[in-house]
Amino acid sequence: MFLSLIAGLLWSAPVAADPPPNSLSDLLPPPLSDADYHSFSEQRAELGQLLFYDKILSGNMNISCGTCHHHRFGSADGLSLGIGEGGVGVGPNRKPGKGDSRIKKRISRNANALWNLGAKAFTVLFHDGRLAIADDYNNGFNSPAEEWLPRGLETVLGAQAIFPMTAQFEMAGNPKENEVAGALHDRIDNVWPIIAKRVRVIPEYGSRFVDVYDDVDKPEDVSIAHIGEALAAFIALEFKSNDSPFDDFIGGDVAALSNVQRRGAELFYGKAGCSSCHSGPLLSDQKFHALMIPPFGPGRTRRFDPFVRDVGRMGETDDLADAYRFRTPSLRNVTLTAPYGHNGAFPTLEGIVRHHLDARQSLKEWQPKHANLPSANWLEAIDFLVLDDQIEMERYQRKLDIENVALDNTEISEIVAFLGALTGRTHFPRGVPKTVPSGLPVDH
Repeated sequence: MFLSLIAGLLWSAPVAADPPPNSLSDLLPPPLSDADYHSFSEQRAELGQLLFYDKILSGNMNISCGTCHHHRFGSADGLSLGIGEGGVGVGPNRKPGKGDSRIKKRISRNANALWNLGAKAFTVLFHDGRLAIADDYNNGFNSPAEEWLPRGLETVLGAQAIFPMTAQFEMAGNPKENEVAGALHDRIDNVWPIIAKRVRVIPEYGSRFVDVYDDVDKPEDVSIAHIGEALAAFIALEFKSNDSPFDDFIGGDVAALSNVQRRGAELFYGKAGCSSCHSGPLLSDQKFHALMIPPFGPGRTRRFDPFVRDVGRMGETDDLADAYRFRTPSLRNVTLTAPYGHNGAFPTLEGIVRHHLDARQSLKEWQPKHANLPSANWLEAIDFLVLDDQIEMERYQRKLDIENVALDNTEISEIVAFLGALTGRTHFPRGVPKTVPSGLPVDH
C-alpha cells in the first residue's frame, strides 16, 4: 500500500509542456532498454525469490536477505545503519534484540538499494567498491574472498549475493554460535559449502535446482555459485525499473514531466551540477567521491585500524588518495529508499540535496537526532564517537570532491520534484513468498 501510494502521487497527470530546450536534450542520457540488462530466466528468479526470504542462508537461521532488503521498504530497510544478526522485526521498527542474542554491533553502512542491479553497467558494488569485475585473482572478480572466491559465478550480482552470508554481524552470527560462524573464523570460503549443503538437502530446493540448472543433475551438485546466481536472477528481475516519467521523457514524451520537474531536470543537468556524478541512464558514474557526509557508527576501517571511523574506498585500495570516498549511488527509485548517504545520515531528499550545496556548513549543522538508529544502550558509547575525535574530523574535512552551489528554496524544491520523476510504475512482480521450503518463518 505504501509504495502504491507513493507511485500514485508521483504519477499524477503531468501538465502539458513545451519540448525540452536543446541544451537539456543534449545532456540527457539514452533510455534504458532490455539490452542494457543481463538476461536471467524466470525459473531462476522464482527459485531466487524463495532463497531471498529463506533464513536457512544465515548462520543462526534467524535472518534472510529480505530482512534488510525488504519489499515494503523499497529494497532497503529504512534505517541509517542496519540491525543485522540478533535483531527482531523488519524496517525502521526493527529492534536490536535482548539478552545473549542481542546484536553485538550495528551494520557499518546503510543498506544498499537493489534497483537495477541486473544492469550491465554495474561492474562495481558495495559503498567502497570492494567487489568488482576484474582479473586480479583469475576468477573474474576482485572481492574480499580474493583467490578463495568460489568458481562458477557468472555475474557480479551473483558474487555480491553470497557475501552477506559471510559477514558476522549481518548473517553469519558470532563465533561459537553456529557452524557457519565457526567456519568463517578459519577462512571465508569455508562458509559457503555449509550453506549450500543446508539448501540442497531440502527436497524442494534440491528438485528445483535440478530443474533450473543444466549442470545440476542431482541435488548433490548444487554449489554456492548456483545459489548466488539464483539470488541474482531474482534481484535483477524483481527490482528492474525503467518505466518512470523520466524514462518516458528521455524516450521522447515531452509531457511526461510536469513543469516543476522539468525545471528540476534543467537544474540537475545544468546549474546544480548533479549530473557530473549522477550521470548516464542509471544516474551514477560508478566512481568514488568524498562528500563529507556526517560520520557516525562503528565505521569500516582498514585492518588493525585503531580509530572508530569509516575510511571509504581506502579500505579496499589502501591508497590514501581514496580516503573517505564512496561510490556514487544510482538515483533510480530514490524516493523509496530513505535515508540517504552511505550511512543514512539524511532522512529526506531535501536534506541530502542541501548537503551537496554546502557540505562544510551542513556537517557543522548536522545533529545525531537526524540518524535513525534504534536504541541499543550497550552500543551508544561509540555511535557518535568519531564526531568528538578532533584529529580524525580534521582529516575528514580536508577531503571534499564537490564545490558549493547557490540555489534558492524554490530551486531545491524543483530538484526534489525531478528526483520524484525517477520513480518507476512497476513494483515487485513476484513479491514476498508466503512460505519457503525450509519451513522457517518469512518476514512479511
